[in-house]
Order: sequence, then C-alpha cells, then structure tokens
Amino acid sequence: MRQTDNRISGLGLALVSALAFGGSGVAAKPLIEAGLDPLHVVWLRVTGAALVLLPVAWRHRNLLTRRPALLAGFGLLAVAGVQACYFAAISRIPVGVALLVEYLAPALVLGWVRFVQRRPVSRAAALGVLLAAGGLACVVQVWSGLSFDAIGLLLALGAACCQVGYFVLADHGSDGDEPADPVGVIAYGLLFGALLLTAVARPWNVDWPVLAGSASMNGTRLPALALLGWIVLVATVAAYLTGVVSVRRLSPQVAGVVACLEAVIATVLAWVLLGEHLAAPQIAGGLVVLLGAFIAQSSTPKAASGAPVAATEGVRPAAGPERELSGGNHWA
Repeated sequence: MRQTDNRISGLGLALVSALAFGGSGVAAKPLIEAGLDPLHVVWLRVTGAALVLLPVAWRHRNLLTRRPALLAGFGLLAVAGVQACYFAAISRIPVGVALLVEYLAPALVLGWVRFVQRRPVSRAAALGVLLAAGGLACVVQVWSGLSFDAIGLLLALGAACCQVGYFVLADHGSDGDEPADPVGVIAYGLLFGALLLTAVARPWNVDWPVLAGSASMNGTRLPALALLGWIVLVATVAAYLTGVVSVRRLSPQVAGVVACLEAVIATVLAWVLLGEHLAAPQIAGGLVVLLGAFIAQSSTPKAASGAPVAATEGVRPAAGPERELSGGNHWA
C-alpha cells in the first residue's frame, strides 16, 4: 500500500514539475518583450533561485571539495548554457518550437555514444533519432525554407547541445562509491551558473524600471515582478524540488515519460496565454519529436556483453527541461 501511495504521489509531483518547468518560457517572454535582455532574465532567474537554495548548498558544502569539476560543468552547461540559449531563442521564435528543438537532446546523446565513445547503439535508439529529426523538420517546416528565424533555431539547438553536456555529466555524477546528491548538485550548479552569467550578462546594465512596471501577456497587463517571481520560485525552485522527489518515488523511465509532457504543456500555455499558434503539420511534427526523444532516452542496454547500448546508458532520463542529476532532471 505504501509503495502504491508513493507511486501516486510521485506521479502527481512529476506532473507538477512538468507544469512548472513548462511555464517558464511563457512567463519569461513578456519580460523580454517589455525590454529586458534575454541574458538579464536568465541571470535574474538563476541568481534568484541560487539565493533561495543557499541553505541547501550549505548543507551539501562537502561537494565543493568532492566534485568541483562536476559542479562547475553543471553550472556552465545545464544552468547557464541551456537557459541562456533557450531564453535567447524564445525572444526570436515561439516558445513551443524552441522547446521542441531542445528535446532533440536525448537523440543527440546517441552521437556522443556512437562517435565519441565509439560504441554501437541499439536499433530502437537509432529509430528514436530518425523520428525526432523527421518531426523537427515538420515543426520548422523545411519545405517552405524554414518558417522561423534561423538564429532562433540555432540558439534552440545550442540549448539542446548544452543538455547533451548535462547527460554526460549525469553519467559521471552517478558513479563512484558515493554518488553526488542531486539536490546539492542543483544548488551549486545554480550558484556556479549565477557567477558565470554575472560575467557574461553584466547585470549592472539591467533595465530595472521594467521590473517596476507591467508586461503584456497577449494583451493582458501583468506585474513584471509577479512574472519574475513565478520564474524563480515556481519554474525553477519548486520545479526542481518536486522533480527530485518524484524521480525518487518513481522509476527513472516513468519519470522520463511524464517529462515529455513539459513540451506539450509549454506549447499549450504559449498557445493560450501568448497567442502563439502552431499549424497542424507542426503539431503532428512536435508529437513525433517527443516520441523520438522518448524512444531514444528510454531504450535500455542489452544484457549481453558487447551488445548495442542505448543513447542514455548510464544516464538517468530527463524528468523535466529544464532537470536533476543521477536519477533526476536535466534543465531545458
């Protein structure tokens, strides 16, 4: 009975995490359109969340000496890199499209396994890559010469590549006799990411008066500080913490399935709240991208020695885009 209760609560928390993560772009885009630089929005998000999680970082301070390279890499790629590229992308292309491009990450991990580690991959994982690539072609409408800003698409692809770095780091973070605690890695990843973004974003140039005013969400004026509060407290802190707990109560595979809802939630929210409509072929292509990403990340290695490995062997599947380490999420 207790195991059933844990599964039910885990599914509920996973859904909350996906909903929270999926709403980050919808809340950030009005701030960007109101005049804030995308990098400044990223800096505010990461720095705010890092400050909230300072007590967590202090509790896991031994990670600074045990896994400094892991923390720095997580801050650079999974925090600063993913978020900077994603927020810059949504300033040029629809939120749903940017997140769907980012969901190529599980498929791109195959490239790392096959060409960097020089290991064979399973047919199911390869099929996932082909499905994801074909679905993406429908999303961006390649038959019309790309219907979206090319730079925006490249930025979204950059976010996907940074997520590949997350998957590789997750492999290293979960090994050894004492795996790195995912909550501690998240807290320090945010701190490292905030420091890196401070040097790049130059927050002393933030247009602070924008935060004192309001931003338009498809014609509806909302307090800019309320949108920022949602991004920091809900779409980052609450999303990560609920994601961590959900993965510990579910299997990584089940959490990975629920994670795919994030892109659906983000697309629906952008449709309803921002008026960003997608055509029928793009919706169909988005579903194929998610299917391909799911197949690529959930294919498991065969038991026989020398058998093909899956795209994410040694790496726990995503449980949310924006996501935790070693049994948790990568961040979209």
